[in-house]
Amino acid sequence: MCTTSGARRHAEAIDTVIIGAGHAGLAMSRCLTDRGVAHLILERGRTAERWRTARWDSFRLLTPNWMSRLPGWEYAGPDPDGYMTAAQLVGHLEGYARSFAVPVLENTTVVEVRCAPGGFLVVTDRGTWAAANVVVATGYYSRPAVPGFARDLPAHLAQVTVDRYRRPADLPDGEVLVVGASASGVQLADELHRSGRPVTLAVGGHTRLPRRYRERDILWWLDRVGTLDRTRNELPDPGRARREPSMQLTGTGRTIDLGTLRRQGVRLAGRMLGHRDGHALFADDLQAVTAVADARLRRVLARIDRYPGPEPEPIEPVIVGPGPERLDLRRFAAVVWATGMRPGYPWLKVPVLDVTGRIAHRRGVTDVPGLYAIGLRFQHRRNATFIDGARHDAAYLADHIARRPRAGRVHARRRTDRVLVAG
Repeated sequence: MCTTSGARRHAEAIDTVIIGAGHAGLAMSRCLTDRGVAHLILERGRTAERWRTARWDSFRLLTPNWMSRLPGWEYAGPDPDGYMTAAQLVGHLEGYARSFAVPVLENTTVVEVRCAPGGFLVVTDRGTWAAANVVVATGYYSRPAVPGFARDLPAHLAQVTVDRYRRPADLPDGEVLVVGASASGVQLADELHRSGRPVTLAVGGHTRLPRRYRERDILWWLDRVGTLDRTRNELPDPGRARREPSMQLTGTGRTIDLGTLRRQGVRLAGRMLGHRDGHALFADDLQAVTAVADARLRRVLARIDRYPGPEPEPIEPVIVGPGPERLDLRRFAAVVWATGMRPGYPWLKVPVLDVTGRIAHRRGVTDVPGLYAIGLRFQHRRNATFIDGARHDAAYLADHIARRPRAGRVHARRRTDRVLVAG
């Protein structure tokens, strides 16, 4: 439970504070607006900041444009089956924010959220707010998940995480080791190889999918057959489902999998274990990991093939030989860490984090009354971290907030000198 301590002096009162103005925070704001709940979004940078500054130059969404659905907002451009660039998505979200005059205070870094009488104190570098409710909408992917042994790699190796990578020309000349083979890893391995560099890809767990199947985008099928809307309650092992590897898709409109990369000349290795005596060490699991991904693909396609439509298509298995167990690190000029992202809440001083540092919740509702989260992996539906999935969780949480007892709750007049009202 939340213990209340600390003064509320100098704190401006507001019913609900949303932390983060990405797609999930904006969806939450729209749903609260529709329910008449006074609120404010606090954003450390600009609206959709992570899409502006943490994506590489050639980045495109993995989801087709028609899947950029948000509460009261849909893609209205000329290419619904295309894939937005990061800049196009920023424009899409800015248009969404203007459509309902979202109350957002940009360039405001949250320093601390702690319990206080009647709710919470939200302390920022631009002031303090007293809120009955706080919604954490900073996203599931806050910081790179880089293995600890990375800090001890030889000094000559340039190391870059996916959120810092921009283009091949930024890396020193020479061979590149890309670690991780989900969406980001295969895309960057492909891009770096096409730039003329030798590339080795260290392969971990992944979910292999074709970009198109039976004349449709694979996500059209997954949406149609209900895979993306499956809830945690419908699964025999929700924890295992949450740990499923990310999809191996690209926003280029073409399929890039391990077979594609191998044929192009990319060297494939197993999971990177560490390094010793100047050599990178790899697990002897390349064939096993590839076989597991192929088996998962067969199950997905078998479910799709039960639905009427074009004839099923043959999908060839990925055939790989044993990967190298060790490679001399002197051959590499750089390492790109495509090993995923993890959440991080160093400012959250409310007892809601589990032993892994993740927010413990049920459908985004924590055990501390008034504290919520949105945009978490498999929050309730499988597509919770997709732009398209935020609308369901935002509506559910907004209903929950609107139903909370009004007695003792704080309200605030809109302060246009403090809040940028988009519109």
